[in-house]
Amino acid sequence: MVVSYIIGGIGNQMFQYAAGRALALTNDQSLLLDLSDFTGYRLHHGFELSRVFSLVATKAEPSTTHELLGWRENYLARKILRRRQFSWLRGEKFVVEPHFNYWPDIVNVNGDCYLYGYWQSERYFKAFEAIIRQDFIFREPLQEQNAELALDMATKQAVSLHIRRGDYVSDSKNHNIMSVCDLEYYRLAINYIATQVEQPVFYLFSDDMAWVKQSLPMEFPCVYVEHNSGAESYKDMQLMSLCRHHIIANSSFSWWGAWLNAKPEKIVIAPKHWFRNGNDDADLIPDEWIRL
Repeated sequence: MVVSYIIGGIGNQMFQYAAGRALALTNDQSLLLDLSDFTGYRLHHGFELSRVFSLVATKAEPSTTHELLGWRENYLARKILRRRQFSWLRGEKFVVEPHFNYWPDIVNVNGDCYLYGYWQSERYFKAFEAIIRQDFIFREPLQEQNAELALDMATKQAVSLHIRRGDYVSDSKNHNIMSVCDLEYYRLAINYIATQVEQPVFYLFSDDMAWVKQSLPMEFPCVYVEHNSGAESYKDMQLMSLCRHHIIANSSFSWWGAWLNAKPEKIVIAPKHWFRNGNDDADLIPDEWIRL
């Protein structure tokens, strides 16, 4: 069996699930999800995968995780063992993502294991893309205002544009890790789209729409999508996936909004700088996407 540790917002959960699913398929094993750290978790909206998508999420029971990891199951032990200097204590079954970019030695992982990391690269699951896309079919069809937007998008050269601020600005820990995409990036991306797409219509998504309206004047037709909030926030991703082209933020949320669009002719623009802390993001963006 493959046990995948799941934590974070929906975008991070999707990467962790996809990497675990691909490894389980490679080795003809079952996939279990360790959701134990969502107990008392106050960030984002908790575990969302089984509520949002059509996938089957099988929870790893504490007894299963303990049998697999032994003393390493302890929360503090896992936090310590992820540090490189303690790698010799991990054993063979506790598999820690060694760095942010793609780790090619994952292909050598077989047998029962526990995946601990973010695994933010399409390369971890590219071989099973069709299955991952099936797993990430949204469970519920769009209704009311969202359904009207979806119909509108289908008749236009719809371009999703995502501005992520929120905890990137307000949380000091995140601010030290994540860059905030500046206005120049969005201007360059909008202008690039305008040279490639006839009569584009931009659909703007953000967790700080008041700032967007004040700071990013639009010279092209645009729609501000600002009614999906709380537990319904994932519907912004669902709408993003229906657009023809995408301008994403340095956010796994809009990364997946763009990736879930399976149109081969799509244009996806991503920021050249994803992190401010020096993480290597070379494998984060698929080769056919454009970085500005």
